[in-house]
Amino acid sequence: MDTSHPGLNTGLRERKLRRTRDEMIRSALQLFLDQGYEETTVDQITAAVEVHPRTFFRHFASKEEVALTPISSIDMAFLAALEARPARENPLQAMTGAFRAVLEQVREDRLDGMDGGLHLAMMRLVERTPGLLAEYLRRSEETEERLARIIADREGLDPEDSRPQLIVAVFKAVGRVMSRAWYQRAEADLGTLASAFEAALDGLGPELFGDWRRPAN
Repeated sequence: MDTSHPGLNTGLRERKLRRTRDEMIRSALQLFLDQGYEETTVDQITAAVEVHPRTFFRHFASKEEVALTPISSIDMAFLAALEARPARENPLQAMTGAFRAVLEQVREDRLDGMDGGLHLAMMRLVERTPGLLAEYLRRSEETEERLARIIADREGLDPEDSRPQLIVAVFKAVGRVMSRAWYQRAEADLGTLASAFEAALDGLGPELFGDWRRPAN
């Protein structure tokens, strides 16, 4: 194969960078799980994949960032999936459909540094690591704001309308409650989480989750 073409060289470099990043994510997460987040250093992570610590900081701002990669990957995938949902769906239908789509990506190992078992293990670690939990909750608030903006844009609502923020807050709260119960189950799997989550949503009243659009004149 002729690798003298600039496009080919760029593609090879990008694939190499991606492989290095993926290796650092998986090595870091395994070290966090094996010996603890606080006990793991950047030097240990980079030594495990035989790269210089400078390489780590080209990809990640901090150890905290790489630790939260499985969760950030799901959040980013959920935002993208919600934006792609059909316009005819009401907000709850759109978010539920996006949730299913993201679970499918996790099952197929198509998310950055993610598989179902790794997500489960890292969420358990986050829950018992105060610094990581605080950062996770801060990022969750930012994600909720972005989700509310997507819902408002989809529905053509005034920016002052509070319903997008309310429905996103309820949706995320249900997710947190069900996920925490899921993490504690020895036989936890993604199918169980999905079923429990959707059953919990079905148990809520229709006032917030109905169609919001005004009838056409």
